[in-house]
Amino acid sequence: MSATKRIIVFGGNGFVGSRICRAAVARNWDVTSISRSGEPHWSSVTSSASPPSWSNKVAWERGDIFRPAQWVSLLRGADYVVHSLGILLEADYKGVISGRESPFSGLAKAFNPAKGAHSPNPLERIREGEKEPIEPPPSASQLTYEMMNRDSAILLAKEAAREKVKAFGYMSAAGGAPVLPSRYISTKREAEAVVAREFPEMRGVFIRAPFMYDSSRKITVPLAALAMAGSVFNGLTGGVMKGFLGSAAAKPLKADQVADAMVEALSDESVAGPVEVQQLEELANRGWRKTML
Repeated sequence: MSATKRIIVFGGNGFVGSRICRAAVARNWDVTSISRSGEPHWSSVTSSASPPSWSNKVAWERGDIFRPAQWVSLLRGADYVVHSLGILLEADYKGVISGRESPFSGLAKAFNPAKGAHSPNPLERIREGEKEPIEPPPSASQLTYEMMNRDSAILLAKEAAREKVKAFGYMSAAGGAPVLPSRYISTKREAEAVVAREFPEMRGVFIRAPFMYDSSRKITVPLAALAMAGSVFNGLTGGVMKGFLGSAAAKPLKADQVADAMVEALSDESVAGPVEVQQLEELANRGWRKTML
């Protein structure tokens, strides 16, 4: 009998991260989630406020991604580490929705081209032996694409490689979108490139997910229909609008499928580098069949 695999999921309490934890539990893996708040607020990631039965098999740890001293010891002995953190907009969208901030100032923040533009690769800022290389932001509203989509992933990959983790999974994206600043996708591509280049001894798996939906988040269902229409249009026109549509030009997938694909990709040593939408479907189907056996 093979030894139980051990996986650490950063952002395991989120929409996709929680599903990655669920998929890993279905494989009978040893699963640990690390996030600032610990266990998910289940009503925000599923259709129920009650914890699902599988959640009892996950160790829900608290830790700040930008403070490695809080979590680095948990990486020891791990087979796989997953980065499932990120932001869609830099603006404090919760503040906009609640009325604490005007929509105009919120959008101005989100599309400010200078925000974070001079934030260098964190590896260039890390001195040998320094434990806290990046100063954590005092609030979520001050997070930038560079910090969340790129720097936190590179920082985690650095520590995972140091602990000789076999594979590093990164939740990337198929593309940007007309409503998102270009830095949303450019920072993800930068993270992929740096991780692959700087840590070649650790297999990097970059899940380029399309738009993801689930009935527990009702707004995602009609948006997925629009994304599907964009995908069909892109196919019929030979990809003429792919650059403009971004991820909306790719076929949308259920969040559960993407999670299953991540876990299957990590377990398959032949999978490395960017994983595009068609391969995600194949991996998800293969992984689902394994859990049904």
